Amino acid sequence: MVALVNAVAARKQEDREAKLSAYREWRISVPDGPIDLSQYPLSKLTETERAIVQCDATLIVELIRKRVYTAEDVLTAFVKVAIVAQDITNCLSEVCIEEAFVRARELDQHLEKTGKVVGPLHGLPVSIKDHIKIKGLDTSSGYLGWAYKNIADSDALVVKILRNAGAILYVKTQNPQTLLSLETDNNVFGRTVNPFNRNLTPGGSSGGEGALIACHGSPMGVGTDIGGSIRIPAAHCGLYGLKASVARLPHSGLLGSHDGMDAIVGCVGPLATSARDLELFCRVMLDAKPWLDEPALLEMPWKRAVESEQSLPGKLAIAVLFDDGVVAPHPPIMKALKQYKDALVHAGHDVIEWKAVDHQNGWDLIVKLYLLDGGAEYHETIRAGEEFEVPQTEWMLEHAQRRDPYTPAKIFKLNSEREAFRSKALAHWNATSQFTVSGRPVDAILCPVAPTLAPPHNTTRWWGYTSHWNLLDLPAVVFPVDRFKATESAIYSPLPSSRNDVENFIHDQWDPATYDNAPICLQLVGRRHNEEKLLAMLNVLEKAFRDNSL
Repeated sequence: MVALVNAVAARKQEDREAKLSAYREWRISVPDGPIDLSQYPLSKLTETERAIVQCDATLIVELIRKRVYTAEDVLTAFVKVAIVAQDITNCLSEVCIEEAFVRARELDQHLEKTGKVVGPLHGLPVSIKDHIKIKGLDTSSGYLGWAYKNIADSDALVVKILRNAGAILYVKTQNPQTLLSLETDNNVFGRTVNPFNRNLTPGGSSGGEGALIACHGSPMGVGTDIGGSIRIPAAHCGLYGLKASVARLPHSGLLGSHDGMDAIVGCVGPLATSARDLELFCRVMLDAKPWLDEPALLEMPWKRAVESEQSLPGKLAIAVLFDDGVVAPHPPIMKALKQYKDALVHAGHDVIEWKAVDHQNGWDLIVKLYLLDGGAEYHETIRAGEEFEVPQTEWMLEHAQRRDPYTPAKIFKLNSEREAFRSKALAHWNATSQFTVSGRPVDAILCPVAPTLAPPHNTTRWWGYTSHWNLLDLPAVVFPVDRFKATESAIYSPLPSSRNDVENFIHDQWDPATYDNAPICLQLVGRRHNEEKLLAMLNVLEKAFRDNSL
């Protein structure tokens, strides 16, 4: 069994290497010593290529449309970086670069002949998380037992829409074993590391996307999120990431465990380098009317009038969650929250403190909903194809405490508890009208993404700052604030006393040297199915922060 397992993993990695080796002239030799690897991916680019990969997706499609760059120019630049990003972070799973160049040339010929783009993403390279199906590519989804057994015979709906919009698909990216992890490690391809500090995780489960985009190896990536799996990689890699409410964006055509489980449903969403790219992704998805192909989706077109700042109240009401009552965040995160609060107050916005309600109970409930079968399917899938669980899988499955699957009656009861939890949270939100100057409930909640910056590998212990919003089905967007420098640690406030074992573990992790160069990000949470307003509010918050920093 062990020899067979190792042979499958070796073959998968050799197949990936064979495709990348065709571009060996673009590769570099990275020394073992440096911790910060982020400077290497751009080292072999021309001046023009460097300019291309520094552009966000919105600008890239505009420059291709205006014929400043060709689709082949753009793809070449991002492929060069993606290959080096793989070498330093182990972020890629499947590779279809040769096919991508064929498509890029087709798109260039179309634009040359017709003078028109094929769609709003004409020529844009887009990377895709491994468990999202791309026709013709393997979909191992982080399981050795699935390798070479799941060649996709069709595209996921999100991939189909991207293709029709003119996007070019060129790589798939790493996700962890089981997908139920906020780090990225599996027995197929191994561990993905953070380009800003190789000793830290890039997050998960869309960690390959986070690492690749942080290296400038992709202008836009597609991930999924059922407990933080878009937002945590965005935060740990200094990016923008959006988790919409369920039934807003296309979600069909994915391959993972627990297909058909709807106690908690995941979401497909974008990771990118600008807030406006999140809007671009959502507009493209919903302009395609995906509800005509996926019955579970709501017929809810993207509301362009709402996505602009002009649609918002003159002064926003924002609640700031500093501490969820379970794990107080590390000092750099608290500092970022206070800076944003000060900026919002300075800009005249109405800012109150969000009182945390039942975050520990929320975590206890969502874990039960994740593991309705006691983890049986995860264990069976792993046993069928590999010799061991990676550490974060083992940690998560321990939450089931080796219990039997829940009975239908118990599942009904848990679903009722979920709805009661949501009702209580909604009432709590509405009650903020008692504390705002305007007398209306807050528009959004500003909060941490996690209690730590990107942590050392295999040490993620608290999901509550992201999974809480999955349980409530509220949209949430992550955005970058700064980069942590250990040399500036003296300016941070000390941590409070620990209240429980998890908080004690996380507070013991706090050592400025550990997190040197890690990105600092925050999260903004909006009302259910109000993604347009959420992104419009993010623009207001970022402007207030920039203005206050001058």
